Amino acid sequence: MTSLKDKLVAQALAEGFVSCRVCRPWDVPEVPGRLARFVEAGYHGQMGWMADRMHWRGNPAALWPEAQSVIMLAESYTPDEDPMAVIGQPDRGAISVYARNRDYHDMVKKRLKRLARWLIAESGGEVKVFVDTAPVPEKALGEAAGLGWQGKHTNLVSRDWGNWAFLGSVFTTLDLPADEPDIDHCGSCRACLDACPTDAFPAPYQLDARRCISYLTIEHHGPVDEELRSLMGNRIYGCDDCLAVCPWNKFAVAASDIRYAARPELTAPRLAELAVLDDAEFRAMFSGSPIKRIGRDRFVRNVLYAIGNSGEPALRAVAQMLADDPDPAVADAARWATQQLGP
Repeated sequence: MTSLKDKLVAQALAEGFVSCRVCRPWDVPEVPGRLARFVEAGYHGQMGWMADRMHWRGNPAALWPEAQSVIMLAESYTPDEDPMAVIGQPDRGAISVYARNRDYHDMVKKRLKRLARWLIAESGGEVKVFVDTAPVPEKALGEAAGLGWQGKHTNLVSRDWGNWAFLGSVFTTLDLPADEPDIDHCGSCRACLDACPTDAFPAPYQLDARRCISYLTIEHHGPVDEELRSLMGNRIYGCDDCLAVCPWNKFAVAASDIRYAARPELTAPRLAELAVLDDAEFRAMFSGSPIKRIGRDRFVRNVLYAIGNSGEPALRAVAQMLADDPDPAVADAARWATQQLGP
């Protein structure tokens, strides 16, 4: 007779997830100490919400005390093309693979809700679903459930699907059999650490977000330190360098949803066209995209840093046009880019 757990895994795979494993909310005792050290070192930068919600983020059992099991799921978004091909193209911007089409929050959450409704219909109980935006330590729970392990770049890695995957969780009051946690398979490899353009890893398994290009282009408000601007290259939203070089990606699984395939206009967009977007044009272009949430000002700031790094004198006039932009960070970036490109 097929168990509920076996049916759950089969249903999750049918929904498009690449893996489904189970742990307990209290199976991550190392998280509070790890999180406290991260915040005490200031590695969280301007992400004050990490410090404000340390109690919940450090203790998933406190998020919903009635929960007995956490169903951890991975959904692949493996790119069809080389994600690094656009890096260094002087007149083009590099957008992180996950943001080249639809917002994964919406897509993963819909799958989680369908799976949760199936579980309730099958066996009762209560459920809550989470995708990234709640104070849930997804990577630690994923490791505890056996989805993979947190690699030296701090992201989850699997021998079955590499590291191109979104994580989601279903907390439930049902008492489901837990899986064994995975173990570290990074060995002596340091490809991800050596690939980082800004040297954002103080040590293996540690990330200083203040130097991470994903943080700088998405979470950081205001001007970026000039020391780091030139290291950002043409990356205008996120960064894939440490993910792209992971050797375990030889086992990467193709994305199950065509909506993760890159929109052609976001694969290598022209910097000159992006820099002149006004707010309405920005919102229209990135409707349904995770890029929309950072707003026009921060996005154009990033584009101007890329223009400053381009070495393309023809782009100087574009930067100069924005030197008096109403947003101080945009205006500062425009003046910096103009100076970088010379007279």
